[in-house]
Amino acid sequence: MVAPIDQSELPLDNLEFFIDPSRCIGCQACVAACGECDTHRGIPMIHLDYVDRSTSVQTAPVVCMHCENPTCAMVCPADAIKQDDNGVVLSAAHSRCIGCSNCTLACPFGVPKQQIEMQLMMKCDLCYDRSSVGKKPMCAAVCPSQALHYGSRTKVEAHRGEVPCNKFQFGDQTVKTKVNMMTAHGLDTIPFDVADFMPQGNLAAFGRERIGSPDAAEDTVWEDLPA
Repeated sequence: MVAPIDQSELPLDNLEFFIDPSRCIGCQACVAACGECDTHRGIPMIHLDYVDRSTSVQTAPVVCMHCENPTCAMVCPADAIKQDDNGVVLSAAHSRCIGCSNCTLACPFGVPKQQIEMQLMMKCDLCYDRSSVGKKPMCAAVCPSQALHYGSRTKVEAHRGEVPCNKFQFGDQTVKTKVNMMTAHGLDTIPFDVADFMPQGNLAAFGRERIGSPDAAEDTVWEDLPA
């Protein structure tokens, strides 16, 4: 058993964000808290999506994954999207954003959203005013099931049955992120294939089967991490 780590003594670069969709209970606490972050101007930056609303009430929280080489910043013609020294990708600068939606279309995770009334792209910035000084982002601070967690990787690996992964495969492109997704053992990279989101009948016509990823829920341990 690894001894608990005092988070207050950890350097900021040792604090990481972890998402475990299998723990999400759809309570909307993260959405309500996100809008209260001082940098968000009352607008929630987290999205709570239904996995398959026609057949299930299962939800999954979606935050910015803070890519190591953010596509949103690369395609911005106005150089409005910046990344800080800790790898946090910030919302577009109001003085530069031209509302072109390039970032919205380019993001492989579908995270950036255009706030039409403000003519500005805004998205999750890990509650920059909090995380930049070692505090938990608002969503992770209120999540009752710890589907969203902010802390040390050592503690997560010691107390969770799943393993954190921050590499994602989109076709031939590998995207490395600051945010971790909890997944099953034996998976170094999480693959995203459009076939996984197609009706099974449509796949048969192409002679394909849905591959998907190992189910993290099978490895889930319902044990709260030490404070």
